[in-house]
Amino acid sequence: MRDLPDLAPLIDHALLDPHQGLEAVQRACDQARHFGFAGVCLGSRWLPAARERLGASGGRGPRLISVVGFPFGVIPAEIKRAEAEWAAAAGAEELDVVPDFGALADGDSRSFCNDLAPIVELGLPVKVILDVGRLRADALALAVEASIDVGATMLKTGSGFGPGATVEQVRQLRQLARGRAAVKAAGGITDLEQALALVEAGASRLGTSRGVGLIEALRRGPETERRQPEPPEVEPA
Repeated sequence: MRDLPDLAPLIDHALLDPHQGLEAVQRACDQARHFGFAGVCLGSRWLPAARERLGASGGRGPRLISVVGFPFGVIPAEIKRAEAEWAAAAGAEELDVVPDFGALADGDSRSFCNDLAPIVELGLPVKVILDVGRLRADALALAVEASIDVGATMLKTGSGFGPGATVEQVRQLRQLARGRAAVKAAGGITDLEQALALVEAGASRLGTSRGVGLIEALRRGPETERRQPEPPEVEPA
């Protein structure tokens, strides 16, 4: 028998599809409260509506998470900082930030840090979104060290716009972080076995839009998901 984790407190319920409107945002907030998810992750556009739906902040219930510089991070550091400030003022409790990958490509750790540091200084927990599946080993190592140096609390495998999260990516980030930052797996997490494998590999958060389905599958049990229906019994003639 396998000890199954309580997935709900590990899930950041993501609604990052730009074609979703207010009704979907409110539904995501209601689902997060009902299932006890760790947080609701949204674009900054929807923070005021989500804050109203979730109620006042206070450490109870799902945390309101805003992405910053999403999805590619290719905006000036000053604008990224302004978005983070606006998100904090609108009630965000955590920030998932896309860093300056251009600086990373140039090996410019100073610019990479200068992009993130002013956001970390706002005082909210910051997860740095690293496209692990697209980064060379040296660039990934540099990104992890720089992110931890400026005070990021968590490293995120990806934005969902690239390759999906894998067990190997989670293990890579854990090895590079050496206990100095947690790991969030995000991108393409669609089934229970995958989610469980990512948690067992060391992910302490799962970013997914399929949180409701994962919890329902967990309640049925992973064996039920794999079991094929048995043929009906044939009554004797």
